[in-house]
Amino acid sequence: MAEKQSILGRVAQLTRANLNAILDRAEDPQKMLDQLVRDYTSSIAEAEDAVAVTIGNLRLAEQDHAADLAEARDWGQKALAASNKASELRSSDPDEAARFENLAKIAIGKQITAENEAKEVEPMIDSQNEVVEKLKNGLVQMRSKLEDLKSKRDQLVARAKTAEAQATVQGAISSINVMDPTSEISRYEEQVRREEARVAGHAELQDTSLESQFAELEDYGRNAEVEARLAALQAGSPTGQIGAGEEQATGSAAPEEDRTTY
Repeated sequence: MAEKQSILGRVAQLTRANLNAILDRAEDPQKMLDQLVRDYTSSIAEAEDAVAVTIGNLRLAEQDHAADLAEARDWGQKALAASNKASELRSSDPDEAARFENLAKIAIGKQITAENEAKEVEPMIDSQNEVVEKLKNGLVQMRSKLEDLKSKRDQLVARAKTAEAQATVQGAISSINVMDPTSEISRYEEQVRREEARVAGHAELQDTSLESQFAELEDYGRNAEVEARLAALQAGSPTGQIGAGEEQATGSAAPEEDRTTY
């Protein structure tokens, strides 16, 4: 009886359990839900075994009660038969009538004993019927609670995964905001511009060197012309032209050659 009361108390405690309050106290709701599912499943299995044993005992008691009632009826019928026989023989055979009358009394005693045994177990049977009904109702509530718990676990796990995914996305967005890739692109673009400027500077420097070389060549030509004209002036050319000096030099040289020949 104590075991049945313990099972009944556990069933009542589990069916009254407030899942939301339990989850609020849990550090890891998903693990707590999984543990609750395991505990409920185990408790339901234990309760089912206990209810099955209780129902089995109840059915045995009911069978014994039915047997006592059947025995009482049987002894009643025997007592009636013996009493009738005694009545038949009372006038013709008093001794035999007394024997059957005694048998009727014995049968009546057996009938009373069987009836008393049946009456004694009736309160226990009624009590076990009440316990079995409570246990059955508790099992129904526990099974319903278990289904709700599994559904809630699946929902919360799905919501937790969604929240985790959202947190990951938000974290990625935050990191993008903190380390803006456009700034990296801008820095890289600045590096490219600097490299392009450096290459353009080298190219411009080479062009400048080539132009300076040509400019130097032009300066050399002008200096040569200046020197030639200076030489012409020194040679007595009135105009300081290179052509006049050359013509004068050629004309003066020819008579000397003629005089030497003659």
